[in-house]
Amino acid sequence: MATGIEYVRGDATTPLGKGPKVIAHVCNDLGGWGKGFVLAVSRRWPEPETAYRRWHRERAGNDFGLGAVQVVQVDRLLWVANMVGQHGIRTGSKGVPVRYEAIDTALDTVAERAVELGASVHMPRIGCGLAGGRWERVEPLVLARLTGRSIAVTVYDHD
Repeated sequence: MATGIEYVRGDATTPLGKGPKVIAHVCNDLGGWGKGFVLAVSRRWPEPETAYRRWHRERAGNDFGLGAVQVVQVDRLLWVANMVGQHGIRTGSKGVPVRYEAIDTALDTVAERAVELGASVHMPRIGCGLAGGRWERVEPLVLARLTGRSIAVTVYDHD
């Protein structure tokens, strides 16, 4: 039974442990994929970026938007969850781009998929890089949505 989040030093694109895994990260709602953690994802696998760009391009006919999640399989037991949890890409008059409600909604979807797949969830400190969020606000969402359902979660801090 997972009771909390395991924090490790390392790279979330090389998740630790055995069994099925989902790597969760936050994307913006503009279709932009060019800075931050997504670059590490794209260095490992082309599929998440390709899928995200198609999802955004075809958004008139799909669920793309804040709080939506796209789960992309990149290996036999590995998936990347593109979570739309950031409005725009710049800090401006409306504050930072992070949207905690959207991350909360997205984490709920990720939890459902993780349970279906029997997977653990791996992530950087989502929403806290370019999105400008604070981990003190994100961590309770991760605890409530994921570890609260006994899903093992590992958070990676880059050296």
